[in-house]
Amino acid sequence: GAQGQPASRVHACTIPPRRTAQGSAAQLRAAARPRPAQPGRQCRTVSSAPGVSLAVTARSKPTRDFPELRALRVLTPDARLVFATRAVRMAAYGALAVILAVYLATLGFTSAGIGLLMSLTLVGDTFVSLLLSTRADRWGRRRTLAAGALLVVLAGAVLAVSHNYLVVLVACIIGVISPSGNEVGPFLAVEQAALSEEIPDSERTGVFAWFNLLGSFAAAAGALLAGALVSGLQAGGLSPLAAQRSVIWAYAATGLLLAILFMRLSRRVEAPASARVPNEKPRPTLSAGSRPTVIKLSSLFALDAFGGGFVVQSLIAYWFHVRYGLDAGLLGALLFGTNLLAGISALLAARLARRIGLVNTMVFTHLPSNILLMLVPFMPNLTLAVIMLLARFAISQMDVPARQAFVMAVVLPDERSAAAGFTGAARTAGAAISPALAGALIGAGWLAWPFLLSGLLKSIYDLGVYRAFTGLKVNDTRP
Repeated sequence: GAQGQPASRVHACTIPPRRTAQGSAAQLRAAARPRPAQPGRQCRTVSSAPGVSLAVTARSKPTRDFPELRALRVLTPDARLVFATRAVRMAAYGALAVILAVYLATLGFTSAGIGLLMSLTLVGDTFVSLLLSTRADRWGRRRTLAAGALLVVLAGAVLAVSHNYLVVLVACIIGVISPSGNEVGPFLAVEQAALSEEIPDSERTGVFAWFNLLGSFAAAAGALLAGALVSGLQAGGLSPLAAQRSVIWAYAATGLLLAILFMRLSRRVEAPASARVPNEKPRPTLSAGSRPTVIKLSSLFALDAFGGGFVVQSLIAYWFHVRYGLDAGLLGALLFGTNLLAGISALLAARLARRIGLVNTMVFTHLPSNILLMLVPFMPNLTLAVIMLLARFAISQMDVPARQAFVMAVVLPDERSAAAGFTGAARTAGAAISPALAGALIGAGWLAWPFLLSGLLKSIYDLGVYRAFTGLKVNDTRP
């Protein structure tokens, strides 16, 4: 019992008295004494002696009001460190997205050349992600993540020192550069697998929701800081090129920090021993049962990413720069707002997935956001265009934690890095072609078409997911 403990400090269920006959007031008070409730315990209303009403509590108040907090309570030290690396990396991606296209234009590259560079960069990121993430469970997840971090250093350093288009292109293909402000490279796939080793299956969607919220908030902060830094340095007398290059150097330095943090992870994040067979040739592995599902998911994810590639964050920033003449400071503030809202929407996904399931969350939150996206270029002024874009981002990322949890739930534990690697590589490959097309469309003055094509293709993806996977039973996060 909880005798001697103040009632205000415990959330309790009232235990009914053992006697149903009317007793003394002392007996009734003793029978109705609060007892500590077990987490999540469901208590029912009971009747006691005549004239006495015993109130009961279904759950502790914080859990009832904020079920998402349960996911944070299960985080281990390794999981918290993975969250920290996510924040550092996404801040760098967000900062780069603000100035990348503008920086390349300052170097003298054309709109078509910028779009082509972004497309080929994503092609390179696809191969890097596929090579590293599908072998991470055998090579070691920590080692794989550190190798990816060093590729960030390579790409950032070359981009900062070279003005030659071909040199920059090769460095961006081999290294890790995020034109979209979103995840590229092997990081997300391996981190999702590592987190899945550290958390209960029932909290996976909730943890991934916080993981995406943190990433979106970090990207928002990076975008805001990059815009403010460039504007401040230019006001202090630096040329636009020199001011923008400072952000590129900061991106490269982030890679070194990431490599250090990844090597501080413990062995607990590694794949189960069954996934690391001695002397076995390293190769992508999926069981016969998992392979058809992963192939189907990868195809659909590639279509979604192909549509999303028309409106990657760098191109959104460039579009507003061309259409409305926004400078780096305002572009940073705009992307800060979009990422902030995207993070909040990702957190809400966990609660929604508990109610309607992972697939329904993926589909029915995504379709309205596609309609809002297609309306952006038809707004008559900057204010309305920004409002429509922010409204789109307020719901556009609710599908992401559900999608990630769904992939982890439909494969075996020792296949998770490979499955996330394949689906992630499919997304990166799908997004590789469309930035070049979007750059050409913007350069030709067809400013509405990137938004229209993106919304249409992403809607086809949503309908495809619903038709392919609705009714499929998985081990999702429903209590």
